[in-house]
Amino acid sequence: MNLDRIDQKIIRLLEGNARLSFAELAEQVGLSKTPCWKRVKALEDAGVIRGYGLDVDPAKMGFGLEAFVQVTISPESYAAFEAAVLRHPLIRRCHATTGEDDYLLQILAVDMAELDALLRQEIALLPGVRRTVTSMITREIKTAARLADALARITA
Repeated sequence: MNLDRIDQKIIRLLEGNARLSFAELAEQVGLSKTPCWKRVKALEDAGVIRGYGLDVDPAKMGFGLEAFVQVTISPESYAAFEAAVLRHPLIRRCHATTGEDDYLLQILAVDMAELDALLRQEIALLPGVRRTVTSMITREIKTAARLADALARITA
């Protein structure tokens, strides 16, 4: 889908505040409400906008630790590993990667004791796991880049 200047502005605004009403959004992009709604709907239908979510602070919900875990698995275990990851509530994100390891997990834990148990008794026992390397997150610098801003940079 080719994104024009208005589509990019809609995405930029919604990335900043997905709770904007169509009236507010339309006013900020210079359209009336119905054409603005149609553009948002087209962006959703094309899969450009995948959904709307809530950004929750894990620390304020009691998760004192976050870590990244690089995982190497046996080649025959990809499907079983991915299925197990999808079911695990403390695995926040999972990405298949290139390089030395096969996956990068972002996991949550209440404290160091829980993290240790999670790594030894759960992550290490997921299907096909041969090796893990864990890095603790000490502080968050940046959580997400606005994709509309990144697109504007490469199309400028």
